[in-house]
Order: sequence, then C-alpha cells, then structure tokens
Amino acid sequence: MSFTDEEVERYARHLVLREVGGPGQQRLKTASALIVGAGGLGAPASLYLAAAGVGSIFLADPDLVDVSNLQRQVIYTEDDVGDPKVEAAANRLHALNPYVFVGGYNGAFDEASADELVSDVDIVLDGTDDFATRFCVNDACVRHGKPLVTGAIGRWTGQVGVFSGRPCYRCLVPEIPPEAETCSVVGVVGALAGVIGSMMALEAIKLITGAGEPLTGRLSIYDGLAGESRTVKVGADPECPVCGNSSPDGRG
Repeated sequence: MSFTDEEVERYARHLVLREVGGPGQQRLKTASALIVGAGGLGAPASLYLAAAGVGSIFLADPDLVDVSNLQRQVIYTEDDVGDPKVEAAANRLHALNPYVFVGGYNGAFDEASADELVSDVDIVLDGTDDFATRFCVNDACVRHGKPLVTGAIGRWTGQVGVFSGRPCYRCLVPEIPPEAETCSVVGVVGALAGVIGSMMALEAIKLITGAGEPLTGRLSIYDGLAGESRTVKVGADPECPVCGNSSPDGRG
C-alpha cells in the first residue's frame, strides 16, 4: 500500500524515525483499532491515533456530549453538546485526517455487542470508567486474542497498562472493588486525561509498529500532584476467572 505525496508530508516526522519509518507507517495505515469509551481518555487517544495514521478507528460509546465533558474531553466543542459522542468524535477525527476511516457504535459495550466489536480489529483501547464494562472488554480481548491497552484516571492519578494473553486485566483486578468510584464522584483534573490518553495512544502505536518495549504485563502509574511515575509488573494469576488454568480461555 503506497502513500500519496500529501501523506508523505503528513507523516514526515514518523518516516524519519528509525523505529517507525516507512514499514512502521505502513503497519499503522493497515491497522484497525477499537476505542471503547469516547470520553476523557478516548478523546486524546483517538486524536493521536488518527493523527498517526491508524487506518481504521472504531469508537464505541452510548453517551451524548454534555457540558461537563468539555473540561477534559478535548475532542468536543460546545456545538457538539447534545449530540452522540461517537458522531461528534468521528467528525472531528475525519477533519483531522481524511485518510483515516472512522466508524462509530452508538451503544453500550456489553456481552451482546462485545464479540462483534472486538473480533475484527487489531487492537483495543479501553478508557471507560466502570468496572463491569472493563471486565467485559478484557474478557472479549482474551477470547479473541487481541491486545488490550487500558487506562484509568481519578483525581490527580492515572495509570496505563497493556495486556495480551496472560496476564490479563482480571489478573490485576479480579473483582469489582466494593468502593469503586467514578470521576463524577471523586473529580479529576482535566489535563490528566490528556496525559494518560496520550500514553494509551503511544502504547498502541508501539504495539502496531513493533517499536520499543510496550507495557505488556506492566502498569505505569502517574501521580500528577507529585510529578512522579512508577511502573509495576502484573503477574499472571493461575486462579484468574478469565485466563487462569481452569478458565475456558486459560491453559488448563
């Protein structure tokens, strides 16, 4: 698949990167990514994936744009308030890069839609804020053998992890925490969504191009107040209900 002269100019800073170059940009162009949640994390992640030239981007989100979203979901403007997020985001992404195909699913990611949404894409990014959906995304990725880039934010702290096979996200979070709180309850500084969402896009680009060392099986934790970050390794749980030895998708 060749590039037009405009694409060569558009992706010039990638093409001169030793770790990307022409072959890496070709892989980006032929890749497909599903972004579950077009909110605080999905917004910057989708913008950077579209700008990078990921050939097909699919968005899944059931919500409408709300004024309270504009503090951190930078893909939207006041003119989008009241519109479906996937439609408004798709319009913005296409305006950013017309060489990218953008598709939207204006509905919930759940057991009824999971397999159809995940089965045909190369990579999945999850930026949702409830654990039931996170579990559903993880389980579908394990079933279909798709790498998962997951991000989460709250207050001033965020985290990014990559899971592909074992360990999976459920090895890190086996059950829904009893006191799980969303950003609408605890608050979040808007710029943190940009930091973590951009990191999610970076990990996806690394996975697609084969550049560097993705955070596979690791979790990067960023403390925005302290300006500090650390990375921890996530071990595979042999009792994991999804990828463990006795699970349907495990090795037992």
